[in-house]
Amino acid sequence: MNRTARNLRRVVVLAAALLATAAVAGGLDRLPPDHVFTPGDGSPGKVTFSHQNHLDPAKPGCTNCHPRLFKTLEKGATADGSPIRHAIMEKGGQCGACHGKGAFGFDSCDSCHR
Repeated sequence: MNRTARNLRRVVVLAAALLATAAVAGGLDRLPPDHVFTPGDGSPGKVTFSHQNHLDPAKPGCTNCHPRLFKTLEKGATADGSPIRHAIMEKGGQCGACHGKGAFGFDSCDSCHR
């Protein structure tokens, strides 16, 4: 990894840590607004991501997902820039890092698609 990439990675990790600290210090009311993903081909409906619904208020942690799975400052962008796909999620990537394991699975489309 070249020096520029290392520095950029450090900035992203620091930004995620600062966001997590701000969420804890200022309460969860300062979280980013909900993000509506553009439906892909064959999608049964829009998916709206809510930070509020994905954080444990007792111990909020932005670094569970950022920057490992999703970019910190680019709404709806995966860490590697690939599109969000069910095939990837079902193998434990992207949203599937939690969904299909500890969080609800993929057996009900309307859990996410509305």
